Amino acid sequence: MNRIDARFAELRSRGRKGLVTFVTAGDPAPERTVGLMHAMTGAGADVLELGVPFSDPLADGPVIQRASERALGHGVTLDDVLGMVREFRARDTDTPVVLMGYANPVERMGPAAFAERAAAAGVDGVLTVDMPPEEAADWTRPFAGAGLAPILLAAPTTSAQRLGAILGLTRGFLYYVSMAGVTGGSGLDAADVAAHVAPIRDRSEVPVAVGFGVRDADSAAAVAAAADAVVVGSALIRTVEEHVGNADPRALEEALRRQVADLRAGVDRG
Repeated sequence: MNRIDARFAELRSRGRKGLVTFVTAGDPAPERTVGLMHAMTGAGADVLELGVPFSDPLADGPVIQRASERALGHGVTLDDVLGMVREFRARDTDTPVVLMGYANPVERMGPAAFAERAAAAGVDGVLTVDMPPEEAADWTRPFAGAGLAPILLAAPTTSAQRLGAILGLTRGFLYYVSMAGVTGGSGLDAADVAAHVAPIRDRSEVPVAVGFGVRDADSAAAVAAAADAVVVGSALIRTVEEHVGNADPRALEEALRRQVADLRAGVDRG
């Protein structure tokens, strides 16, 4: 069983909702990423999303764009990201890790070679932001053989027909984008999220994780009431950004622990 499936089964058995946390690999420095991953899991993150730095992150707002720029400034590549996952697995064999990024780095490596190397490193799922469902069947075919879950996106504007295609392809969990626009946006409407998520959950047993606009414990609680999991990214990257230039890795790790613990409390309250 894929680690993602196992984690959501465990959450269901305990009557809990999941917390999915995102950081960009290599930000604020490559040697600090694995420590941040462990800090977040220690504070209550159920699934880790690790952003693969890319020069044209069209779905991301300025906060995550700057994180990619910082990581690329350190020369971080997809090979390096896989190495970080491999290092993380030396201490944590259970927490699911999802790579989130864009098609270009995977295309350069080759989808089949990427799938084999990612699975060997300990990756569990892949979310390719700019891969539409119309093209995803061929793209994700090597993933299944390697045991990687292809995770697709749905949004408030997704038609019922397109949603069916997305649900037919996605594994692990569906990432529901709570609002139109890029990451880091404001204006989260929990009632609107609930209205859109309910029919998705009626159509599929794949867990639904909701992201975009979750900033704190209160918004996490509101989203958790409707979804199977809550995804938090930009709010955590802002904390990383505040510590750029601080040579003490413990300060950032402790700040993320506190923030993730607060989000965890919000999810549990929801």
